[in-house]
Amino acid sequence: MKDLENNKALTITLKTIFGLEEVLGEELAELGYTKYKVLNRAVQLEGTWKDVYYLNLHLRCAISVLVQIASFRIRSEDDLYNKAMKIDWTGYFDLDKTFAVKGAVFSDLFSHTQYPFLVVKDAIADTFRDRYDERPDVNIKSPQVLFDVYINKNDVTVSMNTSGAPLFQRGYRDEIGEAPLNEVVAAGLIRMSGWDRKSPLTDVFCGSGTILIEAALLASGIPSVIERQHFAFKNFKNYDAELWEGILAKATKYVKELPCEISGSDMSAEMVTKARRNLGRLSVGRFVKTSVASFDEIKQPAESGVMISNPPYGERMGEEIDALYEQLGDWMKTEMKGFNCWVLSSNMEAYKNLGLRPDRKIKLFNGDLECSFRKYSIYAGSKRAKFQNNEA
Repeated sequence: MKDLENNKALTITLKTIFGLEEVLGEELAELGYTKYKVLNRAVQLEGTWKDVYYLNLHLRCAISVLVQIASFRIRSEDDLYNKAMKIDWTGYFDLDKTFAVKGAVFSDLFSHTQYPFLVVKDAIADTFRDRYDERPDVNIKSPQVLFDVYINKNDVTVSMNTSGAPLFQRGYRDEIGEAPLNEVVAAGLIRMSGWDRKSPLTDVFCGSGTILIEAALLASGIPSVIERQHFAFKNFKNYDAELWEGILAKATKYVKELPCEISGSDMSAEMVTKARRNLGRLSVGRFVKTSVASFDEIKQPAESGVMISNPPYGERMGEEIDALYEQLGDWMKTEMKGFNCWVLSSNMEAYKNLGLRPDRKIKLFNGDLECSFRKYSIYAGSKRAKFQNNEA
């Protein structure tokens, strides 16, 4: 297959979470990829298979890395099957590999959004049966090979999902709480905060430690997926083990110290224990300080820095959540002077109880929850005095 050749120019689509498109673009530019196009929940660029491997390893704000193999227009359900049958699926993977078809459908041609995936699945199976009189097995939960089908009205794009399982499955986190923060979201929050990777960073609702871990990995330059073993590109016919091992060998895996102080706390001893276990799986974990404490027991950690926290959303907690946010706002005013404090929540009413006016509001999703990520600059003196000093 021509698109399996390692030096052929490929259309690479990086899927992400709504609200993280711009920071994913910034991350690409930082890695040296300056030509890209920002889409809805995705960023697109041109590259080679070397880039596909490299991006799977080094991107922190992407969910998956897709390589386009076909695009066409359809007028009916039958069109989708007929055109999918023109793709030589046997050139992409072997009969002994399990596969699945997933994606997104925005088209009136189909009454059920899952149906197109079944159509393409049948086309793949029939292509193998025509050639080998046998078909590969489907495995929806953990396929070895994954294809992505995106349908927008009459336009169809078929891609190889080279990541397989979403890239937020980093491989470092076994211990989680009831409402864990998605790792890709955590990485995106850190980038959005503008943290310079030198000043102190703290999380006073650290839970199982996701923000702390992502911050430590970013500051150290260690890829977030360094502990992950499985990528779908290893199961495609063109997998170049030597190329992949070369890219992996050049990646930073250990550091002797961090260029900054990273600390976290949580009032739940159980959650702090989980955070410590997760941190303990990584070489950078020993540099991150954790403590069992309510946020209002924490004294100002430094003269300046960044706080990023994901407090309880607690829509069902009523007045209790209002009191929590009120206490949080009072504590930030007292103990976080000189800090840029960022708070993620889906509870828009609770925000009002902070008693602070946000400098920025960014809309994004944490799982299925629409959230707001808000910045509160806590000045050491009065805000007016701060501006007067800057002008002087």
